[in-house]
Amino acid sequence: MNGPLPSGSGRFSGNDVLKLLRATLLRLLTMSVTLIGVAVVVFFVIRVVPGNPIAMMLPPGATEDDVARLTALYGLDKSIVEQFVIWLGGVLQGDFGTSISLRQPVMPLVLGRLPATLELAIFALVIAVIVGGALALTGVRHRETRTETAVDVANGVGLSIPDFLWALILIVLFGVLMPIFHISGRISPSLDLPFVTQFYVFESVARLRFDLWWDLLKHMFMPALALAIPLAAIISQLLKQSLKETMHLDYVTLSRTKGYSENHVILSEALPNAMLPTLTLIGVQFTFLIGGTVIIERLFSYEGLGNMAIDAVINRDLPLIQGIVIVFALLFTIINLLVDMMYAVLNPRLRHA
Repeated sequence: MNGPLPSGSGRFSGNDVLKLLRATLLRLLTMSVTLIGVAVVVFFVIRVVPGNPIAMMLPPGATEDDVARLTALYGLDKSIVEQFVIWLGGVLQGDFGTSISLRQPVMPLVLGRLPATLELAIFALVIAVIVGGALALTGVRHRETRTETAVDVANGVGLSIPDFLWALILIVLFGVLMPIFHISGRISPSLDLPFVTQFYVFESVARLRFDLWWDLLKHMFMPALALAIPLAAIISQLLKQSLKETMHLDYVTLSRTKGYSENHVILSEALPNAMLPTLTLIGVQFTFLIGGTVIIERLFSYEGLGNMAIDAVINRDLPLIQGIVIVFALLFTIINLLVDMMYAVLNPRLRHA
């Protein structure tokens, strides 16, 4: 009979815990190798791109001696291999160098912008899960009707338009034609900003400053929505398909024969088992969503890490580019690790394989 695992099969045994620990340690080792590979690739690739970052930061009247002095100061007069060894040694000690364009240590700059990007990505993920889940449940509840067709059309439209184009559409609609939301910045500069950390949204709630919280959400809503629409369509498609397959299983049919309502059958019987593939997809897509913040932050002048990354590329700020890429790579690997662990915890079949 098709259906859930037998009672008690979802419990952890000592052997399950050991398997999970071994798998986690193996993934941590793989993460280390991946990060080293990313460091090697980004370091050497950005140095073969034409352009002298020192010449870009100096005024037009600078002499060759000025260029040579700054080149030696940032260690760019050494061979690429020597530069890499020096940089990697610093990274292993937590020193990612000094930004050429901003003339500040790289890591405080990156960590100062990272919370803004994380808050934007998390807000977008929440919107995508709510919208995508609601569309999927609506489509399954009204399957083989015009409502399901409308849901499929909405998913198709959401997937066919990229996030940056959604951003431009939202700017025109709700920033120009109907100026409801803010179209630039992270928070209104006229407000009193008593923040200690860079996690403005969470800190404003902790301080009960809901005026700041509301202003932050009004600035974040359109960029978050632009990021969320394509992801919501993906979530809706996969969850709806999983639900439709689960609705034909024996234990769901048995629930119907007991007289449960269709809503109860979908939410209490079918949804828990249909969620596993969707949860995995959400975790994987979240990494792409974070990567998508680069263009979206630029379009909305949002003060996050993605916007800083574009400035770093324009200024050919090598240390800053390296630091941002390493932080993004670390985020991606951590998220993938958490997704794998979550899937192992929620899927008893995988643990007992």
